[in-house]
This record gives sequence, structure tokens and C-alpha cells, in this order.
Amino acid sequence: MKVKELLEKVDEVIASLKIAIVANQQRSMETPYTSLEFTQRAIELQEDLDDLLKARKFLLSLDPETDAEEHFSKEELEKFLKLLELLRDAEAHFY
Repeated sequence: MKVKELLEKVDEVIASLKIAIVANQQRSMETPYTSLEFTQRAIELQEDLDDLLKARKFLLSLDPETDAEEHFSKEELEKFLKLLELLRDAEAHFY
């Protein structure tokens, strides 16, 4: 996998997390009974987003045409891809 392909996956998840954060923030205003729950979820998502933005910044510093395996071990890459898949599939903005 090329670094630019990995970066595209990260960008996709970042966009999804941004939508989820906004959705949770909006839901926190709906009723006082669930506001804490949605606010906490938005904060957790923001932390995930911050981590992904750091990873994106690092990936941008690499040559996009190189193989990601040159910079990461196979295990690290597999774990990172699994994390991206979990974050993308969580669909945190659907409740």
C-alpha cells in the first residue's frame, strides 16, 4: 500500500469523525436527559480526531509514492488499518 492510499483512508475517516462530532453536539442540545451522553461522545470523538490529525501530519511528511511498509512494520500497519476501519464503520453520527 502506498502512503498516499493510506492518507486517503485517513482523510475519509477524518471527514466521518467531523460529521459525527457535529451530530453528537447537536444531539446534546435536544434533551437534558441525554445531553451528557452525547457531549461525552463528542469529546471522545474529538480525541480520536486529534490523534488522526497527528497521524495525517506525519503521513504528509512522507513521500506519497513510497510503500507504507517502508515506514511501518507489517503489524503496525495492520493495526492502524483496523483502527481506521473501526472508526469509519462506527457511524457515530447515527443514533
